Amino acid sequence: MNQFFRHVDTVTDPYANLHARPISYNHFTTSTTSSSSSASSDLEASIAAVERILNYSFRNKCLLEEALTHSSYSDSTSYQRLEFVGDAALGLALTNHVFLAYPELDPGLLSLIRAANISTEKLARVAINHRLFQFVRHNAIGLEDKVREFAKVVSQEDDPVSYGGSMKAPKVLADIVESVAAAVYVDVNFDLSKLWVIIRGLLEPIVTLEDLQQQPQPVTVLFEFCQKQGKHVDIKHWKKGLTNVASVYVDGSFIASGSSEQKDIAKLNAARGALHKLLQSMPVDVNPFGIEGINGSFEIDGAKQKLHELCGKKKWLKPIYELEKDEGRPHEKIFVSSVKIPTVDGALYITGDEKSRVKEAENSAASFMIRALQESGYL
Repeated sequence: MNQFFRHVDTVTDPYANLHARPISYNHFTTSTTSSSSSASSDLEASIAAVERILNYSFRNKCLLEEALTHSSYSDSTSYQRLEFVGDAALGLALTNHVFLAYPELDPGLLSLIRAANISTEKLARVAINHRLFQFVRHNAIGLEDKVREFAKVVSQEDDPVSYGGSMKAPKVLADIVESVAAAVYVDVNFDLSKLWVIIRGLLEPIVTLEDLQQQPQPVTVLFEFCQKQGKHVDIKHWKKGLTNVASVYVDGSFIASGSSEQKDIAKLNAARGALHKLLQSMPVDVNPFGIEGINGSFEIDGAKQKLHELCGKKKWLKPIYELEKDEGRPHEKIFVSSVKIPTVDGALYITGDEKSRVKEAENSAASFMIRALQESGYL
């Protein structure tokens, strides 16, 4: 079980209480006197519950009320301003912590540790850990379902995740942590030291340098690993209907791909898969598709014509090319082209590399599309 969930009782559904009463959501209430009284009682219970989680009693409880109010709840001031303050305050508090905890570490590594502790992924898991969402007032349709889905995904993770799991974290969860932190920060009269003493327990376990060394950022490690071997890494993104697909190529050879509804998660999955294969000493100079005419910059000779013929064989509509980038002086132009193929499964879309001529940009896009079709089993 993920260490972020050590305190959770073992029940049939560990998230069964995510939306449970007595902390009710106010979009279920009416304008009657009794429901108004109930809403007030629920708010008081929410404030008391969060104070217990923080082990801190607010002097100005209106701050915490504001911190627990989503922008969709129009009857009260939302947490948006507090979130703005909390983002900066948490960043500075973590900066102080890592600066003192690692006196000999260079700024680059200090930045990585700080970022890992205040990333959306980390803060969202903090919110799940303490079930903070159940105390938030909102009228946003579907928000609870999204949080519940993410909570179930997190419950299945074997280890803490700093850089993204199989599902992108809903931003609202990180926003809650930031707004609550800001409420504390303002309540202690903007004393950063007091904020850290109060909020640190909420953020535990703090991601350390050792944690990052054991679970490094996959994309960063991939590029560093290949750079040391003199290899060139390229990660291309394309869409298969509503699904984002990321593909890793090393010196023009396909290594691995990952997919997700979210582009950044697809990229992380692809990088993890590529690292796994590379670390198993997979030869990176193999052309797994056997397509002739590929040069060092990953080009397929006559790719546009070949893609046109492939679409004809599949009875697809002809490829549609569009210029995504057209920059530079007349004699120093840079072009990037995309190619889209409408199919019964949804539109397939990918972009090519930067080129000095439109024709070359289109050929580059067609080259990547052929590779993507090959790897996904379309051809």
